[in-house]
Amino acid sequence: MAVSAYASVLSLVHVLDHIQHPSRHRFLPNMKQIETLREKVHFLQEFLELHSATKIEGMEDLIKRITAVADEAEDIIDSHVVDQLHGGSQSTTDIGLSSFCQDIEKVIGKIDSIKKELLTMVKEGMAVQEHAQPRVSQSAAGPSTLPSRGKNTVVGFDEHLVRIMDQLTGNHPNLQIIPIVGMGGIGKTTLARIVFENKYVVEKFDVRVWFTISQEYSVHEILLRILCDIGVTDDLKSETLVELGQRLHKYLYGRRYLIVMDDLWSTNGWDDFKLSFPNNGNGSRVMITTRLSNVAASLASYNPYLMDFLDEKTSWDLLCEKAFSQEKCSPKLKEIGKGIAKSCKGLPLAIVVIGGLLAKSNMTREYWESVARKVNLLVSSENDEHCFKILSLSYNHLPIHLKPCFLYMGFFPEDCEIGVSDLIKSWVVGGFLKPRRGKSLEEIANEYLKDLIERNLLLIRKLGLLGEIISCGIHDLLRDLCWRESVKEHFLSVPKSQHFDLRLKENDERRCSLICEGVKIHLPKVLVGSRSTSLVSPLVGNSYQELIRLSSLGVKYGRHYEELPLYTKLRCLVLKFEKSLDFLSPSTISQFWNLQSLYLSLYFYGKLYSNVVLPSEIWEMPQLRYVIIPQGFYLPTVTKIEREYFIVLENLHTLDKILNFRCTEDAVKRISNLKELRISYYNQDEVDWSYYCLHNIANLHKLESLVLDNYTSSYESIAFPYSLKKLRLSRCTKSWKDVIVIGSLPNLEIFELYGKASGAASGMDEWNSVEGGFRQLKLLSISGSIPLKCWRAESTHFPKLEVLQLIGMRYLMEIPGGIGEIEALRIIDLKGCPSSVVESAKEIWEEQQNFGNEDFQLIIDDERYEK
Repeated sequence: MAVSAYASVLSLVHVLDHIQHPSRHRFLPNMKQIETLREKVHFLQEFLELHSATKIEGMEDLIKRITAVADEAEDIIDSHVVDQLHGGSQSTTDIGLSSFCQDIEKVIGKIDSIKKELLTMVKEGMAVQEHAQPRVSQSAAGPSTLPSRGKNTVVGFDEHLVRIMDQLTGNHPNLQIIPIVGMGGIGKTTLARIVFENKYVVEKFDVRVWFTISQEYSVHEILLRILCDIGVTDDLKSETLVELGQRLHKYLYGRRYLIVMDDLWSTNGWDDFKLSFPNNGNGSRVMITTRLSNVAASLASYNPYLMDFLDEKTSWDLLCEKAFSQEKCSPKLKEIGKGIAKSCKGLPLAIVVIGGLLAKSNMTREYWESVARKVNLLVSSENDEHCFKILSLSYNHLPIHLKPCFLYMGFFPEDCEIGVSDLIKSWVVGGFLKPRRGKSLEEIANEYLKDLIERNLLLIRKLGLLGEIISCGIHDLLRDLCWRESVKEHFLSVPKSQHFDLRLKENDERRCSLICEGVKIHLPKVLVGSRSTSLVSPLVGNSYQELIRLSSLGVKYGRHYEELPLYTKLRCLVLKFEKSLDFLSPSTISQFWNLQSLYLSLYFYGKLYSNVVLPSEIWEMPQLRYVIIPQGFYLPTVTKIEREYFIVLENLHTLDKILNFRCTEDAVKRISNLKELRISYYNQDEVDWSYYCLHNIANLHKLESLVLDNYTSSYESIAFPYSLKKLRLSRCTKSWKDVIVIGSLPNLEIFELYGKASGAASGMDEWNSVEGGFRQLKLLSISGSIPLKCWRAESTHFPKLEVLQLIGMRYLMEIPGGIGEIEALRIIDLKGCPSSVVESAKEIWEEQQNFGNEDFQLIIDDERYEK
């Protein structure tokens, strides 16, 4: 329950920060009272971060109360703000303000009561722990904790085994650390055991010691067991930690030894024992297994050995070895068995568990078919929790701020390739990221993502040409773990994201649904009032049902659309609808006071609408972070507002697919923190380009990514901010002279240029690159029908270029030879280019090979060129 409580508390923190925004001050009768509540909530947040894993009797009930009081406070604030937005008579308003203050005071009182009980409980619990016997890890050293000494299979480990044996038995005299890294159940310990018991290793090393660290351990107890195992028979229990360490150091001194530290969770584990391991200069080795890439990298003497998932063939071989041992698989079971092996998704532990089950079966086709149908359930069944106990260790060891992000991964479909950009936005909008001064929520989310990847809980699916993570995924077993923990934690109880599809067919009913990255979960038809309403709705399959709490002003379903449901707590809204545009009225859109992400698409009998202007109230929604409005919608022009306040959308991060945007001075003031902007211009031939005020883009001093489509004027009427890191121009450039302006941008790392589909501009057939520009450029991509024929460039013109991508450059004669002399160059990627361009690229590739640059890649039409 701690994760759900933590998510609710962080959600409330974001709401309190929002309600304290200057534009919302008119809603608050007592700012001091809100600040007091903010301080109380901050205590709950810090408490959960410090003590969420503490096992004390009665703690779980208090954590449930934390969740309840956080949700109650959010309900009270939401109801009050919505009432204020509706307005009313002065007497009604005064009564509402008085009631709001009383309700908030009650919430503060409840938090004070919880705080008092928490402090007392923790104090008493710590006192009990101080007088208890020291905890000894169940996985400390000793014969009972070692992996089975039965037959160890080498299926899937051959390559790893050869490489590790080379490092173990090499001639390097100094003490070396060899890490094996990978997710739980991937086979790290099995591989380490195979090496540890290898006949040659046994003969080479004078002393071999194996001990397991795990999450909780006693250094004193482990040292005692090690000394006992290696034959030190003295009475050691009375000796101090330092004395035990010295004894082990003395015993190992002068001997060639192999130490295996299994299941290391932090560098602290190494620090606790390293002084006991002398560097004898005789080829001694320490091998560690860990799930954490950062731990492996920080300790490794060599590149860590990453354990990957098994391919289908190796998975089948392993299943056969476990199910049949020395016997052969019956032909009638082979295809079924291959399907079972494939369903284990390459996880060795899952294959071993299923193989053991099949080995005990009567080997009938009917039985194997039943296993094939239930294999995913069997791997995670209550009858055999071994697999999930191991996987759960990784989850239980997560700091609480990462747990909501990990549990969120269970919302995605199986085997889904998840775009990192969309995932980051989802985490931010979800409201469970811990704010940190000096960091945007997007930066924090990126840190969380990298942390989960380093812990091998998430998988990298696709990398960009510059090595950036484009998409990620999660193994199905870990996804199942997310579902389990989500149900246990009631993590799905407060959806903050909704999808409304308002396109109707004859006799259809309105449906609203919770959407989780492509998985649409329909909610029952319901009429809701101004307070929270509870529904029960099936979630992804038939196994899970969760309480869904929604808050709304009123919903009417039926064949004739009357009013869009107003779930005023929503933070993400995706709207796809036809005919009716009632939602676009100012009185409606202003009710979404919590909205952070807005995606609109509008159809009329299968065709896009056009010339639909959103209400100006959209500029008065300070929570907005992401606005995506494809063709059919226009943002209203921002005019100077004569009011006592001027709302700045200080959180606005992304404006995407914006049509004919007028970048006026007032607009720039409102979106001064914008990071990503994508704008297109159509049907503007009769309008003077100065009307769009694109010179003001230079005043977006935090803008990092700009996509500009169909800008046809000269570059005299546009200016770019120095903060830009990525620039894509599509059907824009009229002359290579314009590119000189772009080359002067000091922080530009990615420049993508896409040509016109027809009517090639003059002045584009010859490009003479100049020195002094593109000083930080890493990726240059030129594509489309740009009529470039002759390109002259030296290595000094693009000193840091790593990737050159040319697509459809049918007029170009060759790649300048100077490009091949750039030291940073790693990739040339060609698609649909003439043979002369391909030949010049091959010459560059051969030169790079002669220079010894074996990492240089030449990709021709998506295939890597090899000699």
